Amino acid sequence: MFWTDTARYQFEDIFDFLKYKAGVNIAKNIVTRIIDKTLTLEKHPTIGQIEELLQNREYDYRYLIEGNYKIIYWIENNYKKIAAAFDCRQNPHKMQQVDNY
Repeated sequence: MFWTDTARYQFEDIFDFLKYKAGVNIAKNIVTRIIDKTLTLEKHPTIGQIEELLQNREYDYRYLIEGNYKIIYWIENNYKKIAAAFDCRQNPHKMQQVDNY
């Protein structure tokens, strides 16, 4: 599984924000749940629904939900690539900023 730079930075931002707002233990718990959710892609890569807001791109972007977070990914040559970790409490049109790799 490959995490894009954007996804890694967002993931770090999620941890830092939660650490500040809710404490280290809660931040670790939520981040661990997000990572664990991505591991399901190893056996079931197409389990996620297609993200309608990211249609008309080179790849079919899919997503998984974990808590308040949408994990956006695509599959290329049997590689699962995590594009973003998007907080669903944000304006959904911000998702258009997901890089098209």
